[in-house]
Amino acid sequence: QLQASGGGLVQAGGSLRLSCSASGRTFSNYATYWFRQAPGKEREFVARISWSGSSTSYADSVKGRFTISRDNAKNTVYLQLSSLKPEDTAVYYCAADEGALRASSYYGRGMDYWGKGTLVTVSS
Repeated sequence: QLQASGGGLVQAGGSLRLSCSASGRTFSNYATYWFRQAPGKEREFVARISWSGSSTSYADSVKGRFTISRDNAKNTVYLQLSSLKPEDTAVYYCAADEGALRASSYYGRGMDYWGKGTLVTVSS
């Protein structure tokens, strides 16, 4: 019910915008997360946005470079990736959770829905 898209190949310093779209139900009541997993590495938290969009948080590694936003009318959450670095190369996943924020949320545990990932490759 969630679909991530917008990935691709980009040069270092470039930008991409990822989208996470929901189908089958509205997810305006769900906080939405972006995670990523690089080859040979564990999945890591990237960003979170509250259901209303009033609250956002980011991993230190992307703070100031990535921006998460949402358009509940379109049932879509976005992740703007800027000043990309080769180390940002990963499969990016979106997830949605209706529950309260908890420590385990930042590890992707207990998410209600996951989308299939979209690959971002940053060349040096």
